[in-house]
Amino acid sequence: MSIESTECLFLKIARVVQCLVHCIEEMEAPMKFICFLVFLVVLGINGFNRVDGAGECGKSSPDVEAFKLASCATAAQDANAQVPDSCCSQVKTLGKNPACLCAVMLSNTAKSSGIKPEIAITIPKRCNIADRPVGYKCGPYTLP
Repeated sequence: MSIESTECLFLKIARVVQCLVHCIEEMEAPMKFICFLVFLVVLGINGFNRVDGAGECGKSSPDVEAFKLASCATAAQDANAQVPDSCCSQVKTLGKNPACLCAVMLSNTAKSSGIKPEIAITIPKRCNIADRPVGYKCGPYTLP
């Protein structure tokens, strides 16, 4: 979860608390209880809208997953390079979750490693992975 979205969540909660305090100050006891229940429901809904560790790659970040594809570095920079079996194995595993594979390919780690996304996206096909997500849109790229 980014710092900006965390700050936004805290601001929303602060506004709801301010509203709740104002409401409680001017209400009878039964209404105070109802207002408190509404507050808990709103807080619960905000909690369900985000789940820590539920990004494209589950609890792992795309940058961490990118390190698992280190053996793919040369093949992701040169379309004519042979793709190592270890790379194909990792890509096959990550390819079961196309959103994760895409996030890894476009991650900061991949970019700083000199990966060329237009070449990296061809690796599943070059590995002859039969059940690859053909046609999956990954940013401006499409899996062949």
